[in-house]
Amino acid sequence: MIPLTNDKRMLGYELLNSYPNISHFVTTRLGGCSKGNYASFNCTHYTGDDLEDVYQNQQLLIDSLACRPSKLVIPRQTHNTEVRIITSPVDYTDEALQGVDALITNQPGYCLCISTADCIPVLLYDYKENVVAAIHAGWRGTVEGIVAKTLQLMQQTYHSAGENIIACIGPGISVASFEVGNEVYEAFQKKGFDMNKVAQFNQHTKKYHIDLWEANRMQLKDFGIPDSQIECAEICTYHEHNLFFSARRLGIHSGRILSGIMINS
Repeated sequence: MIPLTNDKRMLGYELLNSYPNISHFVTTRLGGCSKGNYASFNCTHYTGDDLEDVYQNQQLLIDSLACRPSKLVIPRQTHNTEVRIITSPVDYTDEALQGVDALITNQPGYCLCISTADCIPVLLYDYKENVVAAIHAGWRGTVEGIVAKTLQLMQQTYHSAGENIIACIGPGISVASFEVGNEVYEAFQKKGFDMNKVAQFNQHTKKYHIDLWEANRMQLKDFGIPDSQIECAEICTYHEHNLFFSARRLGIHSGRILSGIMINS
């Protein structure tokens, strides 16, 4: 990933950075005003942080963007596969964003954001149809195909095709750090995932590990997105917990990474 600010408060993707008509970012833990498990650049408002600190951090984020968004659209995610298309203010009320884990828009100025802390953030840009999407893919969303569902809705609504999409998989828990119980392994197996590609067995602990990066990359490739148009940060949030929030390290009452993408006004 590449730094978007000198203090590394916000990072970006090389593939997306080459398109001047969009803005995007991935936040780190650095350069904010939150405290404790939220220290210091937490921009997500529903995890227990002091709201004044959150809003100050959000303003720092907005001020760091070359093109200021008309709205940071931040859904209250619930590890489901609900995808919402954002076309007007009625689509991003608190009620409308409850239980939403992926966002799509072709409207400028709406910065679609996803909050993660070990789960996998995925940003999409259809450069032909000028459509963007942000996806929260935890293991439950991944196994239920939230990336595939988002791509299908983009295709149905905006005629998006895989050959025209740039896809970026952000910082999240790595296969080495994501030890799971048998029920998680079996959930992926029942959904038809190639377990030779998405799972590893640790002979020492007798536990399975799941590769969420690869499981989501497979959904992107199945839609026809070329390897050359997929960028994976390959940064483990559990391992790099000093730079990125990790719920497995800090608990659920902690900060979140915010990944955002916007069509510039």
